[in-house]
Order: sequence, then C-alpha cells, then structure tokens
Amino acid sequence: MLDRVLQEIRLRRRFVVTSHARPDGDGIGSALACAQILRIMGKEAEVVMHDGVPRIYQNLPFADRVIQAETVPANDGVILLECDSMKRTLLRGLETCFLINIDHHASGRNFAHINWIDSSVMATAELVFRLARLACVPVDRDIATCLYTALMTDTGSFMFTGTNEHTFTVARDLVLAGADPALCARHIYFGHSTAKMRLLGAALSNLHREGPLAWIWVTQEQMQRFGAREEDCEGLVNYALSMADVQVAIFFRELPDRRFRISLRSKGEVNVSAVAEHFGGGGHRCASGCSLDGPLAVAVAKVVEHLHAETAILNADPLHEDRSHTGRFDGDPGTN
Repeated sequence: MLDRVLQEIRLRRRFVVTSHARPDGDGIGSALACAQILRIMGKEAEVVMHDGVPRIYQNLPFADRVIQAETVPANDGVILLECDSMKRTLLRGLETCFLINIDHHASGRNFAHINWIDSSVMATAELVFRLARLACVPVDRDIATCLYTALMTDTGSFMFTGTNEHTFTVARDLVLAGADPALCARHIYFGHSTAKMRLLGAALSNLHREGPLAWIWVTQEQMQRFGAREEDCEGLVNYALSMADVQVAIFFRELPDRRFRISLRSKGEVNVSAVAEHFGGGGHRCASGCSLDGPLAVAVAKVVEHLHAETAILNADPLHEDRSHTGRFDGDPGTN
C-alpha cells in the first residue's frame, strides 16, 4: 500500500495535507513533515487545519506556514493523517477531492480512495518516515524534529503499551537525522500556560476514585474563568492516571453546547479504544476519546458503567474501592 501511496503522489502536483480537528502532536508533526517531504519531491503542498496549531507545537519547523481554514483550497489530492473519516477534519469540500488516508489507529476506516492503515506502529509519524525513505527524500533536521515530536507525544514519552525496539529504532534514526530530544520535550512538557495550571487544579479538585478507575472533569465556567483554551485540556487526564494502582483514567470536558468531550487513558491492561468506539469515538488501546451528551452525571454514569460491564479488572478488587474525592459531585457540572 505504501507503493500505491507513492505512486498516486507522483501522479499529482498540488496537495493539501491535513489531520483531525483539535490536532495533537502526531497530527501536527506528521502533517508538517509530510508537506515538507512533498515539497522536496517537487510538489506544491499546504498544511490546512480547521483549528490551527496548538501553542505548544508552534515552535515546530514549518508551523508558521499552516493555513487555518474551514474549506480545503484547490488541489489535486488531499492527504489525511490520523483520521477515521472526512468528518473528523471539520473541513468542507473534501468530498470532491482525491483522498489518501494514512493512519495507524486500530479504529481506522477505509473511507478514502487510497487507505494505508497500519496499527502495528505507534504513530502516524512512523508511516510518514517510511514514505520519505521510499521516496528517497533525505530526512533533515526540520523533518526529523517534526516526526520525533509526533512520535514522542503519541507514545506518551515512550511509555504507552506497544512501544518496542522498533519504536526506539525510529526515534534513534530521527535523532541521528538531527532531532534534539531535549529541545523537543522542553517545548511540549515545559511550555504550559498559567491558565492550564489553574485548570489542572480545578480538575484535580473534582477527582473521583473507584479502585483502579479514576475520573476528573472541568466545566465551561472554569474554562472561561481561567481564560483557558481547548488545547489547555490536553494531557490533564494523565495526572489522574499517574496514581498508583489506577488502571484507567477519564477526563470529562464540558463543551459550549453542554456536551462532554471524553478522554480515556489506560496503563495497558484495559483497552479503552473499545469503550470509545462504543460511544462513537476511537483511538488507541491506551489513549482514546469520544463525546457524549450531558448532563455530567449522565455522561459519567454511561462511561463508568460501560467500563465496569466490559472490563473485569475494574471489578476485581472491591475491597480497595475508594470513593473519596475533594470536589462535590451532584450532577451539576457547574459545581466545583
């Protein structure tokens, strides 16, 4: 399939590269690197994102060239990275384009004209790296920096289940090509805003724990009070997962329309992608997401009940159940 992808790229001149709305590190890093690879191949390539580049990724090479738009510009082909459907991009006009879908999620779908889906790798960045090699495009420091950042973030700093010697081989190759691991990490993990820190405090004040399951949430009122952006919510769920003996963590974020965006994380024994897919979402075994209608109490009950029903490990040790929390939970998402 990689040969077919390269064949279709060589047949065309103008490309749009995009990823899902609210792009993460793999979506951004892979798109920036892919577009530059196409340029080196002699193609015209633009990265177009519905939501632009999150602050922590704005130091990446080529990030200042990203176009934020709602409609795709004229093109001969669109390369979609990390998407299970056209809808995930929130971009209009894709229906009339020639689409190449490159994805590594187990929940990936064959929605495009060409679909290269390989769930054996930890990040779409690995597939983009393979594309560069097959196309005989030299991976310089800028491309390597984008791909290393993508790989680092999508593996949870190389901690997620599935990370193996191949993952580190790719990381090594990218470092040899010029990526600086310390610099890449510094921008991602030491570049948080004051608003994010305040939002983290609010989320942890709402911490609930039931044995190996923990969840936190933030409200629209808190987002507005702290002046937080949507990107400030990224990674908050990992603080709940960091507790000893917690196997699954959930983060509920209230949206302006009162729905809730839900992030699920696992240390590996529980496949949270199956839970996300049940509610119309998807992702990785250890990191997935979905959205549900409110109110908060209803959304929490649905996800928690499904986790308990489908996952024996969460019901295995009731003697260690801990329902204590520092925040009030009465079904009112506006109550801290």
